Amino acid sequence: MSVTIWHNPRCSKSRQTLALLEDRGITPTIRLYLEDAPTADEIRDVLAMLGRAPRELMRTGEADYKAQGLKDVSDDTALIAAMAATPKLIERPVVITGDKAALGRPPESVLDIL
Repeated sequence: MSVTIWHNPRCSKSRQTLALLEDRGITPTIRLYLEDAPTADEIRDVLAMLGRAPRELMRTGEADYKAQGLKDVSDDTALIAAMAATPKLIERPVVITGDKAALGRPPESVLDIL
């Protein structure tokens, strides 16, 4: 089974989710998404797998969210473009396997797709 995690090692939930995977014998591909930002198409695909709207994958408390005035943006394409341009806006961690994805908040929620 191929598993990828959009990971930020500074985030406790991301570290806990990675540890949970590894404890189950899964060695995921680790994508440091802050350094290797997902494209708009990749974000769109993950949103479809998650069954979520773009804002539901955004860290709305980030200073960049406020600075970019994203609270008042209703266009999904613009929100996805903002996440691709500023990956810090993407909620973490995201675990992807096949055509399924899960947000690791709480970390145990990723177990449903494994």
